[in-house]
Parts: sequence; C-alpha cells; structure tokens
Amino acid sequence: MLDDVETRSVSPVFVGRAVELTALTEALAAAAAGEPQALIVGGEAGVGKTRLVEEFLDAARAADAVVAVGGCVEIGADGLPFAPFSTALRALRRALPGELAAAAAGQEPELARLLPEFGDVGHAPSHEDSTARLFELTVRLLERLAAERTVVLVLEDLHWADASTRHLLSYLFRTLSRGRLVVVATYRSDDIHRRHPLRPLLAELDRLRTVRRVELPRFTRAEVHRQLTGILAAEPEPATVEAVYARSDGNAFFVEELITSHSCGCELSESLRDVLLVRVETLPETAQRVARIVAEGGSTVEYDLLAAVARLPEDDLIEALRAAVGANILLATPDGDGYRFRHSLVREAVSDDLLPGERSRLNRRYAEALEAEPGLVRADERATRLASYWYHAHDAVKALPAVLRASVDARKRYAYAEQLQLLERAMELWDEVPDEVRHTLRPLDYAEAYPSCGCEPHCTPLSHLDLLAEAAVAARLCGERERALKFVKMALRMLEEDADALRAAWFWAERSRMVSSVGRGNGWAEIAKAQELVRGLPPSPVHAYVLAIAAGWGMVRRPGPESLETAERAVEYARLVGDEPIALKARLTRGSLLVAAGDVETGLAEMREVLDRSAAAGLMAEVMRARVNLGSCLEDLGRSQDSVEVCEAGIAVAVAHGLRDSEGWIRANLVDSLVTLGEWKAARDHARSVWRSTQSAKPRGAAALRLAQVAVLRGDPAAAREHVAAARECLGRKDPMAQYTLPMAEVEVLVAVAEGRTADARAVLAGAADDALVTGKHRYVWPLLLAAAAAEADALGLPAAEEGRAGALERIALLARRVAAPAPLWQAYSLHVAAELARARKGDDTGRWAEVVAAYGTLAAPYPVARARHRLADALLAEGGRREEAGELLRAAHAAAVRLGARPLREELELLAARARLSLTAPVPAGPEPADEGFGLTPREQDVLNLVAAGRTNRQIAEELFISPKTASVHVSNILAKLGVATRGEAAALAHRLRLLEPVPQP
Repeated sequence: MLDDVETRSVSPVFVGRAVELTALTEALAAAAAGEPQALIVGGEAGVGKTRLVEEFLDAARAADAVVAVGGCVEIGADGLPFAPFSTALRALRRALPGELAAAAAGQEPELARLLPEFGDVGHAPSHEDSTARLFELTVRLLERLAAERTVVLVLEDLHWADASTRHLLSYLFRTLSRGRLVVVATYRSDDIHRRHPLRPLLAELDRLRTVRRVELPRFTRAEVHRQLTGILAAEPEPATVEAVYARSDGNAFFVEELITSHSCGCELSESLRDVLLVRVETLPETAQRVARIVAEGGSTVEYDLLAAVARLPEDDLIEALRAAVGANILLATPDGDGYRFRHSLVREAVSDDLLPGERSRLNRRYAEALEAEPGLVRADERATRLASYWYHAHDAVKALPAVLRASVDARKRYAYAEQLQLLERAMELWDEVPDEVRHTLRPLDYAEAYPSCGCEPHCTPLSHLDLLAEAAVAARLCGERERALKFVKMALRMLEEDADALRAAWFWAERSRMVSSVGRGNGWAEIAKAQELVRGLPPSPVHAYVLAIAAGWGMVRRPGPESLETAERAVEYARLVGDEPIALKARLTRGSLLVAAGDVETGLAEMREVLDRSAAAGLMAEVMRARVNLGSCLEDLGRSQDSVEVCEAGIAVAVAHGLRDSEGWIRANLVDSLVTLGEWKAARDHARSVWRSTQSAKPRGAAALRLAQVAVLRGDPAAAREHVAAARECLGRKDPMAQYTLPMAEVEVLVAVAEGRTADARAVLAGAADDALVTGKHRYVWPLLLAAAAAEADALGLPAAEEGRAGALERIALLARRVAAPAPLWQAYSLHVAAELARARKGDDTGRWAEVVAAYGTLAAPYPVARARHRLADALLAEGGRREEAGELLRAAHAAAVRLGARPLREELELLAARARLSLTAPVPAGPEPADEGFGLTPREQDVLNLVAAGRTNRQIAEELFISPKTASVHVSNILAKLGVATRGEAAALAHRLRLLEPVPQP
C-alpha cells in the first residue's frame, strides 16, 4: 500500500565497490558453470553491505538465477533458531514449489524443523546425531535444487545469528561440493568483539580455501562526493562535502543521515545516537510512536501484529507508516506483510531511547496480542517470540511457562544451543515465580531427560533438577560439554541435601560422560559412584542406564569378565523395566565383550541381531553404534574385508540420514581395515575426510594416527610426526585408551628408527608395555611389537645400539608371549615377531622365515607379507644357492612395495637385488653367483666402512689405517655417496643389512 512513497536519501547511483561486486559476479559465473561458491561479506554497520548485495542480486536475476534471501532475526537479546535458512527456504518454496517438494521428498518430517510448511515435526528422541542429520539433509536439499539452475542464497546479519544457524552455515560451507549454488553471508564487523560467538566461525571459515571473504572499507572523500551528488541530484558545495565526510568518516549510511539532517535544517548533533534519532524526531508524533513500537517488536514486525499493538485506527496507522517509509526510516518487507527499519542502527537507537517502563509495557502488549491471536506470526517463530516478549515485559509468571514451551520447540528442531539458552533463562526466572504457579508445571510437558531414564512419576511438579537435567543434555548435544558438566555439578550439590538416589545416580552417570569428553579423567570414579547409589534399590531404568554406561566404559578400557558381567546385568535390568533402547545398547556392548573373550560367533550374532532390531525400531544412534562396533570386532579378528563391507554399508546409511558424527566413527574403523588390506591411498582419503568433517575428537585422533602410520611407512617421518602431534591434541592426555596409545607408540617407534634414534624407540615401547597387556587390544599390539623387533634386528652389530639391547629384546619377547593371537593374521604376526627376535640375536634363519611366509599364506595383508618375503629372500641369498627362489620372493615383495608406495621397503629390496645381481622385473637363468663388488667400494673404502660401522671417528680411522684424517674424511664421503645414504649411522645400518662388512680389524 506504500509502494508509491518516494525514497529521498538513498543515492540512485551505485558508488564504488567495483572490486567487491566483481568478486560476487565472478562467483555467480563460476556457480553457473557447476562449481558451488561461498562468500562472506563483512563491513561495519552502515558501510553499504546491503546495497552491494542488492546490486549483486539484480545482476543474478538478470542472469536468470533463482534468488532467496533470509536474515537473522534479533528479538531482544535472542536470535531466532535457523531464521535465515527458514526464510530463504520459504522464498525458494514460493519460487520453485514443485522442485522444492521433489527435492525434499521422503525427508519432510526432518526438514519441517527448518520449514514448518513441510508438515508436522513429530517427536524423535534427542541424540548426538540429530543435528548432523538435519544439516546434511539441508545441504542435499540445496544441492538438488541447484542441480539444473543457478540458485543464489543470501543470509544476512550473521552478527545476530543463533548458534544453530552458525553451526548449519559452517556445515554448509564445509560440505557443499556440487550444484550451481552461490551462498553469500553478511555480517556487521564492528559488532564482532573479542568474545562474540561469530568470531570462531569466521576464523574457521578463513581456513577454508572454498570460502572467499569480501570486506567493505569506508568510502574515500571522492566516493562520498559521488554519493552526495547522487542524493542531491546536483553538485554539492565543497564545504558540505568536507563537513559530511569529516562527520561520517566515509560511512555510507552516516553520509545519508547527515546530508538529510542538514537538508531539513536540523543542527548536527554531537553524538551518533542523536544523529541517528534526528530524522525520527522530525516525524509526526503518531509516526514516531509507531516507529518506537516497531523498534521493540524485533527485526521485523508483521502488519497485523503491529496493528494489534499500536491500537490505532487503520487509517491513522497507515498514515503513520507512510510518513516513516517516506522518510526512509521504515521499509516494507519484500512479501508486503510487515515492516522493518531501513537500518538496524536506527532501530537500536530508537529502542535504546525508550524509557524502561515504556519498553516493558510495549513487550507486554506484544505478548498479549500474540496470546490472543497466535496466527499473527508464523508458527515456527511463535513460541520464541512470545517467550521473549513476556521475558522483556518482566512478568515472571507469564514468562516461565512461555520460555519452557519455547525450549521444547527448540529441542524439537534440534536447535539445542537455543534450547540451552532458554533453559538458562527459565532457571533465572525460577525463584521469581510463586510455588503455586511452579506446581502447575509438569515434567511430561517440558522435560525429556528424566523420562528417558525412568525418573518418574510425571505427575510430580517440574523441579529445578528437571531443568538442570534438560540443560545438561542440551549442552552435551550442542557440544557445550563444559557447561553440561557445570549443570551436572550444580545438580549433584543440590542432591547432597536430597535423598533421591536415582536422580543422583543419573547425574553421576552423565558426569562420567562429560568428564571423559572434556579430558578431565576417564570417568570411572563417577560410574562407580552411580553404581553405588543404585545398589540395593528396586530395578529401574536408571539401573539399566548406569550399568549400560559402565559396561560400555569397560568395553573400550577394561574388556574382561567383570565388564561382561556388567553388560549382562544391564540387559537383564533393561528387560525387567521394559526399556528396549537401553537393552539394545547393553546387548551390543555384551556382543563386543563376548568377541573379546573368545566366544566369537556368539558375540557377532548378538551384534548383528542388535543391528537389525535397532534398524527396525528406528533407533539410528544405536544402528550407527552397532556398525562401528561390529566393524571394529571384525578387524580385531583379522577379517578386514568383512569389516570393510560392514563399514561401507554403515557409511551409506549415515550419509543417507545425515549422521555426520557417526559417519566419522565408521570411516575411522574403515581406515584401519584399508591400511591392513594395503589400500593405503583409499585409507588416506577416508582419514582426511574424517579429519575435515567430523566434530568428535576421538575419531579425528584415530584418523590422524593412521595418516601418521601411512606417512612413515611411505618414508615421510616428518609428516608422521605432525600427524601424531595432531592426534595427541585431539585425544588429550587424561583419558589414555589402549586403542589410541598403542598405534601412537607404533608410529613413534617407526619414526625413531627412521631417524636412527634406537634408544628413543626402546623408551616408547617401554612406556606402552602396560597398555599392550589390555585384553582385546592385540590388533594394535602386534604391529607395535613387529616394528620394535625389526628395529632391534636392523641395529644388530651397531655399537651405539648395544647398550640396552638385551633388556629391549626381553621386553618384546615377554609381551609377545602374553598377547593373544586369536586369528590366522595375528598368529602370522606372532611368528613374524619371533623371527625378527631371532634375527636380532643371531642373524637370519631360513627355516623361520619360510614358516612366517607360509603362515601369511593368502591372507590379505600385503605389507607384512612383503616384509616377510624380503627377509626370507635375504636369508636364502646368505646361505648361497636358491637364487631363483630368492628372486621370485624379491620380485613379489618389490611389486607390493611399489603398489603401496612403501619407499623405504622398496629401496631396501632394490639394494638387496642389486647386491645379489637379481632382476626385479624378470627372472634370470641360474648360474654361478657373481663376485660381490660391494657397491663399487674399493678395498680401502671397505676397510673404512668396517670401522665406520664399529663407531670409529675419522681420527680413529686415520690412526688405525695409517692415513691422514682428511683422507679418512674423503673416504667416508665417497662411501656415503656410493651407498646412497646421508649419515654414518645409515651407512652402518645398511652395511649390516646387506652383509657388506668384514671382521673389524683389532687394534
């Protein structure tokens, strides 16, 4: 109705911003070619972000792109969950109704959490993967919409974004990989103080090469001159330009405000706030009143809601709006249903200018109008806005239930960060509300945490403990584990005076999870306290929950009879009280423990049944946990190919349901199996995917460890050290778990050996000895023992390695005797370690190495098989004869090393083949063994090499061989060059392995 109102203070000329607009239009062109684009546009308030985006959107529409704009909504101090995405999806629904429906087909109940028009959300239990699933579905929805057409998605005012919006935007920018999509997000840079929640997101996005930052500077004096010329439609006076430029400091919005104030004869005020208010104060009184009402209603106020609050005759309201729009203070929203301030700075100034009582009264009127007629605002905003209005009306009796209802709404939308904020507000209001009002509130209506664990009856009034339980779960689900721990501690302090053992046990179990998550310990003391509290009480879901947590703790840290018994009891209690989800959780743990105990087929059958029943019941969190544990157990059993199949199927399910965190855990297990199978490139790709896209620290740490392992086996110890450091940072130091400490020790041993630090390698093994004896961790122990034993064998004869050798060999042998080998693969590893120990003590034994090669047989473990063949070939050549058999072994091992990219092993094989004059590409006819020329070493160099290997210095070599130290140095340099090594230690080690040494001359 106000389309004909003239805008007088905005320049019709688009000033400057050529570089920034070019960046946006280039992104549009790239997206049209099929490469999705992500941009962040920042600048201080009033610098011209909105005008730049409007110019870009005009260009996008001219190029036939579909445009959707959504803005973050500020309601008081609160952000509305997912507001910009909801608004943008609503715009896409209007523009592409059929296409959006097709893209969302089958996932409407989940996507309704963002866009209620998709249907009812329904109720789904909260778990860690809920939010990730919603985020993944949103990204895939946008990719499908942008598959055949260019879509431009603009998300404005990120400085007001709620946590859920920030997380979704981060996820979108990190995972967007296809489609003709441009995502542009804007924010006000001067609002981003040191502790602003947007700052970490901006830092994260800066590290993404796929995200481009566009920062808008203030106008120069020349640009201000052009802006004033456009506004005034005439050349401005030089004095005016100077005055406005000095006062505005190049801020485009201030330029408009100042020149308008000057044009209407208003004196320039001394404060920015006065400058912002001066044009509002020139409005008619009714228009000023309407502006104040709009300022307190939020970022945007619907016309019908405004009419209900203003209580003006419709003609008067329209006239007031016409005046405010005509003065370029208010703007109509694109859909024509509401009004907002043209610039948020003016809204803030008007709101701040309200008297405290005036602000409370306006919020009360908003709340009363919305309660009387809920349809005045959209359903997805109603609960949050009503809670905000009542809260800012300072009416605790009305605000508390409204805030609680809004928290339930946020929980249903997986907006756990916003749920947490609302629950904290509810706790703030709690003591201000009379008991008779609080007693009308029921846990069944507002709480989910306790019912899921059986703290009943629901007919009791809602308590402060209920709120703390809800807040703890919400904080855990949104990643705020420190805050979750704080709420749990508060509850436990309250329970010191309340003899409610079940509630206390529930909180102690939660505390165990949080303590482990934040790296404050392993959580066992808290579990023990929870078990003590429920001991002797009648069966309840809390019993089952506590026992299931305890059994799960034992499964990964202390697998054995005690943990198995705990899992059995958890299953029994869960069945007694009819809690199927906890029963399945405990049964899965029991299956894993049965496998570790040696009852393999029973355990695997149990785990597969849990997987099937969880899938049938729609318990996706337990489905994913079953996939993770089953894949891990199969790898424990040396069934790597079976593990790969389970993991790949699990990844497909996780991707289909948007369960990114579960996907990370499964991929981490998949990486283990791929490393065993020799698929190192695929393993590295999956590990990098886990590192990039998974939030949980432990799968990221496991992925980093496998990247380290592959790096060192491929001959890059420096990269391996970096990956180990990253893994250690992820995993922390207060909750060491053998499944992580043992692979870390293996890599550190390999790196130390590669760098000639034998003593350090021994120290690493000694430090890992206790973890090596943990039941069920044999799959991590055998590779570590093999690395340590091979290191001792390769150092045989090196004087520098003699000290401590006997103790190191005894430690390896002792551990090898005590570690289980429950499958053919690990039995082969056991023989392999024994053969390396024998080589370390007395040299190669052909019979032993033949037994090792036979034990590996057709097992799919190409790297240890190649190493065993190498050693057997070396032993055969040392015996003399059997050259053809040795050649076949070398060729097979070399082909495997080349395929794997295992450069150190490949080079050793090539050196051995060269010394033996054997071809690595084709067999050679049998014949007499040629004389070994020792890699071209002269007799004098051979003598020098013997002394180098004995640890002699250049001066000592010179004295023994009656030559000058300078000549000895030249000989050493020649030896290093001929052997292709960099250090004397490497030369000595290589000479020992290739048997280039003669008896050392005795002094």
